[in-house]
Amino acid sequence: MTRYLFDSELEELNNEMIEMGSLIEKAIEAAIQALIMQDTEIAEKTIRDDETVDSQERKIEALCLKLLMQQQPVARDLRTISSALKMITDMERVGDHAADISEIILMMDGKPYIKDLEHIKSMAKETTFMLNNSIDAFVHKDQMLAADVITHDDVVDELYCNVKKELINLIHQNPDNGEQAMDLMSIAKYFERIGDHATNIAEWVIFSITGKHVNEEAYEEEQSEHVDKKVKYAEGVDHSD
Repeated sequence: MTRYLFDSELEELNNEMIEMGSLIEKAIEAAIQALIMQDTEIAEKTIRDDETVDSQERKIEALCLKLLMQQQPVARDLRTISSALKMITDMERVGDHAADISEIILMMDGKPYIKDLEHIKSMAKETTFMLNNSIDAFVHKDQMLAADVITHDDVVDELYCNVKKELINLIHQNPDNGEQAMDLMSIAKYFERIGDHATNIAEWVIFSITGKHVNEEAYEEEQSEHVDKKVKYAEGVDHSD
């Protein structure tokens, strides 16, 4: 395989990743719309459309394996392909979670919500933001944007804690709220997991660019600071007799 042909197939891989990113973004947006509007038709369509996401994952996986076997890439090319293989697993799980949320919406059967969905809507907004940016970071090879996604996960985690506290209080106030409260808590948990998957995608983007995992970089930075402290301490010690 010539370098020109290999580059064209890497470009194809990039385009297929963009397509899968678009599919899961639409799935999450549809699930959010179904949740807010309690629209069972949108929820049912979101569940059906999950097969399209699964099919796209299989397509990208086949392309990656073809490139690995035919070209035996090294260095950055190898990182790009191996990262794509890891990323599509997280992307497929995001599609699954959109379907999971939609299934809960169907089970809730249009019953009035026991609380305002303010914090869950905020979670949905923040996880969508993270997901969009993690995919953009891959497309544009933007390490800083990927790093911002990872940092932003704390915002989603805090919102999830707020939702959980609110729902537990509602159950204490009225045990009859229990069933729907648990459904809403499950939905919030799925959004929290989507944030985790967006974080994973961003971490693989950074690996594809730098060749280092985020945790490895953090460890090296910590070790470097530790060495610096020891050097400064040694310099400050009087070694004279």
